Amino acid sequence: MNVVDEKDPSHNTDQEALGLFGRIGLYYRQIISELRKVVWPTRNQLTTYTAVVLVFVAFVIAVVSIFDLILTKIVFWVFG
Repeated sequence: MNVVDEKDPSHNTDQEALGLFGRIGLYYRQIISELRKVVWPTRNQLTTYTAVVLVFVAFVIAVVSIFDLILTKIVFWVFG
């Protein structure tokens, strides 16, 4: 007796019955369905988030640059 568990994704007969184009169509319909659930930020939120990211990136660049400058000075002092 062969019992198939309905929750087992390896035995999904709906997708097996669809052809290649049917699966592609299903995939895009699922993408659109998920995108409708997204809560998109307002322009003000987007501007704030962008500014925070740019400030953080500038800070990290400054820290890495200072670290690089210090290491360069140490290497020239030791070897040069």
